[in-house]
Amino acid sequence: MPENSFSAATADSVIQAAYEAVEVQREAVKEFPGKAPGLVRALQALGDAQRDAGDNAAAESSYREALEAGKDLELPADVMANVRTSLATLLDFTGREAESLSYYEEAISNHEALGGDNLEVAAQLRNNLAMTYKCMDKFALAEQHYLRALETLENKRGRSSESVACVFNNLGSLYYAAGFPDQAKEMFEDGLQIRIEVLGENHRDVAQSLCNLATACHELRDNSAAQQHFEKSLGILEQQLPYEARSYETIGTDYIAMLEIIGEDAKADALKRRMEKLLSAV
Repeated sequence: MPENSFSAATADSVIQAAYEAVEVQREAVKEFPGKAPGLVRALQALGDAQRDAGDNAAAESSYREALEAGKDLELPADVMANVRTSLATLLDFTGREAESLSYYEEAISNHEALGGDNLEVAAQLRNNLAMTYKCMDKFALAEQHYLRALETLENKRGRSSESVACVFNNLGSLYYAAGFPDQAKEMFEDGLQIRIEVLGENHRDVAQSLCNLATACHELRDNSAAQQHFEKSLGILEQQLPYEARSYETIGTDYIAMLEIIGEDAKADALKRRMEKLLSAV
């Protein structure tokens, strides 16, 4: 059997088993209403299986039914938190960001009330929510959630962690988009230093941070620093071809555009030729 057919058959089997579990729980709730948490969990498992199979409409329906089944019931806090998280991320990642907002807010509140490891889950959800607000040009709300996420992650993991570096990078992107390149540069520098410490100087994420920092420096008209950061970024990615060909091409194209803007046409042409040669080889 071809691999894709095997995967499809496996997904169908998982979904069918999840359907059957839901029906069992439906019958149990009819007789014993106190078993409602089992139905909610079964519906979420079904929604997860449908989402993994690419049937987002069916997954959304299952998640919403789970929320309805748990409505007005005193369920364990983690049960409803997980369903709201699943629905929020589904709506967000399928282009319905505005609809995801209330579910994100409720899920964050649920996870923070649970405490412990759930605080990190809440922080990651705040990061997602902040990105959504940024896309909606609601910069103040985005900043608020990024800063809350950063505070939680620093308290839980310490400053030297990739998750903290990621939020610094996102904050930098927010400040850049909002027209504050000085603050953006500061955030990009913080994120870069953490990534170098955690991941090493030659990691692809370090290259991305260098590119972000280069962009902020260019906006601040520090083109000498911008060129240094771009060249270091490309140097890292060149060593990781062909695996990082896409990132190399994207960052190289950004650097060429900057060089042309500042009148470094000869340097831009030389980089174009070098990139074409390297990319044609991979």
